[in-house]
Amino acid sequence: GAERREKQYRAHRGFGDRRGGVISARTYFYADEAKCDQHMETFLRCIDASSGSSEDGFSAIKLTALGRPQFLLQFSEVLVKWRRFFHQMAAEQGQAGRSALEMKLEVEKLQEALANLGIATKAESQHWFTGENLGVSGTVDLLDWNSLIDSRTKLSKLLLIPNMQTGQLEPLLSRFTEEEDLQMKRMLQRMDTLAKRATEKGVRLMVDAEQSYFQPAISRLTLEMQRRFNRDRAIIFNTYQCYLKEAYDNMTVDVELSRREGWHFGTKLVRGAYMEQERERAAQIGYEDPINPTYEKTNEMYHRCLDYILEEIKHSRKANVMVASHNEDTVKFTLRRMMELGIHPSEKKVCFGQLLGMCDQITFPLGQAGFPVYKYVPYGPVNEVLPYLSRRAQENRGFMQRANRERDLLWREFKRRLLAGSFFSPNH
Repeated sequence: GAERREKQYRAHRGFGDRRGGVISARTYFYADEAKCDQHMETFLRCIDASSGSSEDGFSAIKLTALGRPQFLLQFSEVLVKWRRFFHQMAAEQGQAGRSALEMKLEVEKLQEALANLGIATKAESQHWFTGENLGVSGTVDLLDWNSLIDSRTKLSKLLLIPNMQTGQLEPLLSRFTEEEDLQMKRMLQRMDTLAKRATEKGVRLMVDAEQSYFQPAISRLTLEMQRRFNRDRAIIFNTYQCYLKEAYDNMTVDVELSRREGWHFGTKLVRGAYMEQERERAAQIGYEDPINPTYEKTNEMYHRCLDYILEEIKHSRKANVMVASHNEDTVKFTLRRMMELGIHPSEKKVCFGQLLGMCDQITFPLGQAGFPVYKYVPYGPVNEVLPYLSRRAQENRGFMQRANRERDLLWREFKRRLLAGSFFSPNH
């Protein structure tokens, strides 16, 4: 039942309005399935508009617009519990403290542990660790482990895992009602419709990140779309919020999966948009704050993730990244690493993104230097768009200083052209 679920993944009345403490992100609320269909139609029009205005356009979507968020909460809890169980087993095999990709469970010991916990006898778990790749080496890593809960295996309905607080075995996935099952299927159908339209139109589809308690499910569903649609090029882009403590582990595991399966990895890197709300919710409800403790730690995480992707581009040319940042130091870091790694702008493996009307002193020089650079264009009814833009200005606390700098740069260029007699020259 709902009362047995972990605090982070329960719906809490006090945080029912997800706009509270959020200064920079569009928020969707579930009304009914018809409203979700309307959102899908809006996203389809966005894809068409992007296709008509650019050869390599992007369109951004939010999954909470396409279905009931309750499903995302439940699925996120399942994924987190399953991953945590893997780490618990790894710790018992003496691998605590290793990075997610370095942990490898010995199958024999794992089967013994599962039997001792009363989850499955050795005979019952034997067929879990068979297949073309799974367990052939005698070990199971996190990617192998995650595949056990893949929708194609149907094993999730059978699995029980221990609740670390009560010591009792609990079903990993509480059964959906028939209506909830239908809602889940409709969300997946809407995602499929959007991905197919994007593929037809040659538009890249960016799935935006959302609150941490939705994000494991959002990332997993996006990953499934990438596996299907990113075979020849990166059509589907996932978003990683680098203010999250787990950002690097999450991203590197997904990149490794793309390597093993041979599809193109696409990502947008952001710092994150829900910090104040996330921290308040964690403090009030009583679970660990998922956000990095300082801005400096978030910067380190951003550059660490970015460097990993740039190295991947150098080695395989099957990764793509949008550096979605208004931070000049991050842009300079990217340009320097691209030069060191021999990644040329014309390859279009690295692109940049800023909000329309913000940081043009970053956007325009990048474009003039031949880098793919995009403006994120919000549109809609005035009463919805203006609050969004004011929140973005509020989020960028150094916005006025940057605006002053931009004004100074424009004034300097104005005087240069005036003195050079080239004010109206089309070449400048």
